[in-house]
Amino acid sequence: MRIFNRIGISAGNAVRLSRSDWQKLSLQCVRRNHSGPHLKKLTQARELIDQTDAFIFDCDGVIWKGDTVIPHANAMLNSMKSRKGYMAKFKRLGLDVFEDEVYASSFATALYFQRNPLPSTHPKVYVIGMEGVGEELDLAGIPHVGGVHHAHRHVELGPGKAVKVDPAIGAVVVGMDLHINYYKIQYAQLCLNGNPNCVFVATNMDRLKHLTDAQEWASNAAIVGAIRGCTDREPVVVGKPSPLLIEYLTEKHQLRRERVCMVGDRLDTDILFGRDNGLRTVLTLSGVTTLAHLHHPANDIHPQFIVDSVADLLPLERR
Repeated sequence: MRIFNRIGISAGNAVRLSRSDWQKLSLQCVRRNHSGPHLKKLTQARELIDQTDAFIFDCDGVIWKGDTVIPHANAMLNSMKSRKGYMAKFKRLGLDVFEDEVYASSFATALYFQRNPLPSTHPKVYVIGMEGVGEELDLAGIPHVGGVHHAHRHVELGPGKAVKVDPAIGAVVVGMDLHINYYKIQYAQLCLNGNPNCVFVATNMDRLKHLTDAQEWASNAAIVGAIRGCTDREPVVVGKPSPLLIEYLTEKHQLRRERVCMVGDRLDTDILFGRDNGLRTVLTLSGVTTLAHLHHPANDIHPQFIVDSVADLLPLERR
């Protein structure tokens, strides 16, 4: 079965390999020994390749860190950005992909509202996030306010001072926002606390993110936590590990879940997404997860395969 020449699709990413590359593949990877913490080397990946029609690749920590490409990631070829935004980054980093191969959490947000339309009395979405969410909502024809337009808003305190909200808001979306401010938090809590039917959506619940290659940075879970703390509301999460994207992809591309492989660096999103949705899973150690995290007694999320980086998914002669 030919799916995008064995494309990797993800909530924010995509990578392609030719079928011949995959057939020559010799994974220098390890597979978890379920009887204990020891790891068993694999010299051939025929089992993985023969049983896989599509690969899904995460981006941050897998393909790149900040604006630095993981070594050899380009030879293989993904919610702050829309698909258009990710395409610009792919191009800037010299990675060759197509827009219909990229599925970001901002795309999942628009998809959620297409499948769960807001009532005509409250059709608008209030956005905390960067331009990506707004761009995807525009493409889906979903009206919205906030986002980058509220990046520099400030609250004014004093007698009679108040933040006024659009009465047509029917949902609040919280995505990664480098310009989060008190005005946005106040606007969101007014929408959610003032209307019990207002939908609370999180694009993802990533705790940390590689905004640069020098260190890990606080990610969307911190912003979602601020809204959750003042509303006592739990969000609907549309990005990984939510099944929304895999439902869309398997339906659109006629994929069988047991023949799809998720490749990522996070246990609680990427690997959990694969495990809970019936996919095969590969963990890369180039991102936020270390072997210490993997084998911590409190961890109960385990991949089927482990690699040091995506470079290990290439034949030696292609590196």
